[in-house]
Amino acid sequence: MDQTQASASQPFAVTNRTVLAIAVPMTLAYLTTPLLGIVDTAVVGQFGDAALLGGLAAGALVFDVVFTTFNFLRSGTTGLVAQAFGRGDALEERAVLWRAVLVALVAGIALALLAPLISKGGQAFIGGGPRVSAVMDTYIRIRMLGAPFSLVNYAILGYVLGRGEGNLGLLLQIVLNGMNITLCILLGLELDWGVAGVAWATVTGEAVATLFGLAIVTRRFRNAPPLARSRILDLAAFRAMMSLNRDIMIRSFSLLAAFALFTRQGAQFGTVTLAANAVLMNFFLIAGYFLDGFATAAEQLAGRAIGARAERSFRRAVRLTVLWGFGLAGAATLILLVFGANLIGIITTAVDVREAADTYLPWAAFTALSGVLAFQMDGVFIGATWSRDMRNMMLLSFLAFTAALFALAPLFGNHGLWAALHVFLLVRGVSLAMMLRLRTRTAFGAA
Repeated sequence: MDQTQASASQPFAVTNRTVLAIAVPMTLAYLTTPLLGIVDTAVVGQFGDAALLGGLAAGALVFDVVFTTFNFLRSGTTGLVAQAFGRGDALEERAVLWRAVLVALVAGIALALLAPLISKGGQAFIGGGPRVSAVMDTYIRIRMLGAPFSLVNYAILGYVLGRGEGNLGLLLQIVLNGMNITLCILLGLELDWGVAGVAWATVTGEAVATLFGLAIVTRRFRNAPPLARSRILDLAAFRAMMSLNRDIMIRSFSLLAAFALFTRQGAQFGTVTLAANAVLMNFFLIAGYFLDGFATAAEQLAGRAIGARAERSFRRAVRLTVLWGFGLAGAATLILLVFGANLIGIITTAVDVREAADTYLPWAAFTALSGVLAFQMDGVFIGATWSRDMRNMMLLSFLAFTAALFALAPLFGNHGLWAALHVFLLVRGVSLAMMLRLRTRTAFGAA
């Protein structure tokens, strides 16, 4: 072991300040994403047509099902870079980034070419009626053109977060979502392009963010030691990455499958309920992204501790991020309970959609508390690259959600649907927390 690696294999301080230095900027960064969703919904909502809102929500869901399946390009990269950072292996940090970029480009181009088929499959799954399907088709075909840019942005953000550079991650997200929001208002509302304008705004924002992110990282590497192409294309490293990514992909697909079932079941309750759930899901995303900053801190610190074989640092990182997560979850729930009705009124002008959303608002508000442990444990397991356990517990949670959905929705309608979502979140968090002690003992037992 060289001197750099030896010095890295030591405990490092994990304090509230350490956690907040990553979590605060990334909380702000992640909050720009649901803000974008709210702006998209608000722009389309100004047309006062529930079918447009429902079509946008369904189209965005199909897009998210596909792209969150590839979220391993962000989370997998974060875990691998964090562990390399903990070992003091700067060359491997760069190699992980460029491997992820290569995978992103190949997958992104394939997705762009498959956009028509993806659109047809999404329409068949949602079954939202002719007008909803037409809006979905427009949105998906346009937005999927930005697939290569979206996936490369995942890889770049994963590299940045793996190094614990929360401020740079915030800057990248501000560029991405700030551009999206500005163009969404301009194209969708001012130029009256509607849903097509919202989709083109997203494609343009992704492209600009990709160029900006690549410019930053390539400039950083300009004076670094050369990285051999053979190291980037190392087959053993690619196999290890793809094995990790396969488990994260299954986990992500299961997560989005649950949300897809949620949206599909909402569509069966009628267009108004579908639109109301779309509005409230933005609040769920707000709560989730509120927690994701601390989950990201857990990813980086847990991964770094695994790389450095620092058990004390690992345990403290888990404890502090969970405590902060619960504190933020309580705050998010309170804010949504107090101000949620006002936000609903801002998002949509459709009276029937407002009334339905007000009815189910408490369910959406409490998703922060029921989901906090799931978010934090996901962060720990991603950083530690314990992907198999994360995959298995997600599959268990999906089965629990499906059982709750079929048991509760027929009896309680949309209330039962939201209750099933809470079951899903709770099972995810508790099952991963139960696995944590065993995995920690295994990881550090021989240290």
